[in-house]
Amino acid sequence: MRTSNNLIGLVNFLTFLLSIPILGGGIWLSSRANNTDCLKFLQWPLIVIGVCIMVVSLAGFAGACYRNTFLMRLYLVAMFFVIAALVGFIIFAYVVTDKGSGRVVMNRAYLEYHLEDYSGWLAERVSSDSYWGKISSCIRDSHACARMGRTFGGVPESADMFSHRRLSPVQSGCCKPPTDCGFVYQNETYWSQATGVAVPDQDCTRWSNDQEQLCYACDSCKAGVLASIKKSWRKVSVINIVVMIILVIFYIIAYAAFRNDRRIDNDEPSGEARMTKAQPSRISF
Repeated sequence: MRTSNNLIGLVNFLTFLLSIPILGGGIWLSSRANNTDCLKFLQWPLIVIGVCIMVVSLAGFAGACYRNTFLMRLYLVAMFFVIAALVGFIIFAYVVTDKGSGRVVMNRAYLEYHLEDYSGWLAERVSSDSYWGKISSCIRDSHACARMGRTFGGVPESADMFSHRRLSPVQSGCCKPPTDCGFVYQNETYWSQATGVAVPDQDCTRWSNDQEQLCYACDSCKAGVLASIKKSWRKVSVINIVVMIILVIFYIIAYAAFRNDRRIDNDEPSGEARMTKAQPSRISF
């Protein structure tokens, strides 16, 4: 019986430690210095799940230490729903970030992003006017484009050097015009329109050398935001899958130990009753 309680307490302590990577993943997403900082509603479910695992594991730990049946039952029921919520969140994250990726551009190290490559709930939400105004404003305030400038020995970066840079999705989609527009490079965020070049993309007319505008109104910027979200969420989802598998194993161990503890408790009265019943017969004899 004591061994079962110790095992349950150990499992809950390890579960508490496992909640740290989940909570840390949500905090990491919410504190990112790029566009994901502008979509905080996406990180809250992960943070809530991490906090719930912490609280539930502490309840289970207390129940094991004080042999409190109510806390142990509460732990088992609550942890079941927490694991189900974590599974649902992992599936949701993969579904909403399933489509879309950057396109390779000839003679360019960076990728370019097109909104038509993305679809689904997340793409519609990011592209909606109500959300995009807040997101684009947040990206502008983060100065992601202003930090693109480079100099080498006091000499600004050349067009050839810029073409060999590996830009982030936000930098590629929001801070420069699409390559198809045929604009001439002046610096990282200033491009002049070439004469006699057809405009194949609406983003070409949306581009502005005004440093407060740039390509924040472009579809390529929205696609870059979606690509960045996908990249960040996939990293966190890998950690969540590993944690989920370990949580399930720990849950099974805790449930088995709890059942064993209950069985022992139920057997003890019958054993005492048998001893009490047998004692008078020995005395009379």
